[in-house]
Amino acid sequence: MLSIRPASREDEAAVLALVEELFEPPGSRPPGYGRDRAGVAFRGAVEDPAADVLLAVDDGRIVGLASVYVDVHTIRFGRRCWLEDLVVTATHRSRGIGRRLLEAATDWARARRCTHLGLVSAAARRDAHRFYLANRMAASQHFTRPV
Repeated sequence: MLSIRPASREDEAAVLALVEELFEPPGSRPPGYGRDRAGVAFRGAVEDPAADVLLAVDDGRIVGLASVYVDVHTIRFGRRCWLEDLVVTATHRSRGIGRRLLEAATDWARARRCTHLGLVSAAARRDAHRFYLANRMAASQHFTRPV
């Protein structure tokens, strides 16, 4: 039976292993990414009341995650929740787990008085785009610059 729960520090190794699936094609490893940096960021998200890592757990095994952050409080829209990572392990995709994680992220944002949930998905991730559109997310342009 699938459940969604917040991560704890004890989940670090399993979460970092699952994050590796984000780097498989069509994804790529971000510049400067390493397990040490990722571990620090994971622990920070778990301990920060304005962030969380939501886990999909099936029969005791972590099979998906969504990392969420109260991001900014904007003039036009109010408080935004940022969904940084959403991944379901390859063996468990197309079972509704991603939808459940997206719903859990939305509930998490609502509980923190956020007005909307945002994310960025690389242009090559066409399957992800279909998923987001099918789950009532609006497509928009987003531009970034490394600093």
